Amino acid sequence: MSNKHNVITICPVCNKDLHITHLACDHCHTEIKGEFSFSKFNYINKETLYFIEVFVKNRGNIKAVEKEMNISYPTVKKYLDEAITSLGYSVDEDDEEPVRVKVQPVKIDEVYIKNKQQEILNKIKTGEIKVEEAIKIIKKVKGETE
Repeated sequence: MSNKHNVITICPVCNKDLHITHLACDHCHTEIKGEFSFSKFNYINKETLYFIEVFVKNRGNIKAVEKEMNISYPTVKKYLDEAITSLGYSVDEDDEEPVRVKVQPVKIDEVYIKNKQQEILNKIKTGEIKVEEAIKIIKKVKGETE
């Protein structure tokens, strides 16, 4: 087996994206010519790609990733944010998993519910919470189960 190099995805001359025009089989020598595209993963740097591999292998268990890579939680979070943006997605700092608190449903008067709903609508307007989260909060306030 010959020494193979990792594929490059950026032109070293003009810094534009490269595309694949030729594929060949080492075994039967079949050759295919055409226009082929790279995966999103081909554009990720080696360090971030290694992190993704460790993260997936550990099923997203941050403690296990910290231990295997010998890095802290903030570094894991930084790598995860880099991986997310490298794949073309945006990182929303407000997407942290909310703390789950078990609340016993109680009967609440209509005035309280109306005030709470207005408070939640204001939070949506200011961008403090998203609509989906607001719906869940309103259901809890009304004592409805999901």
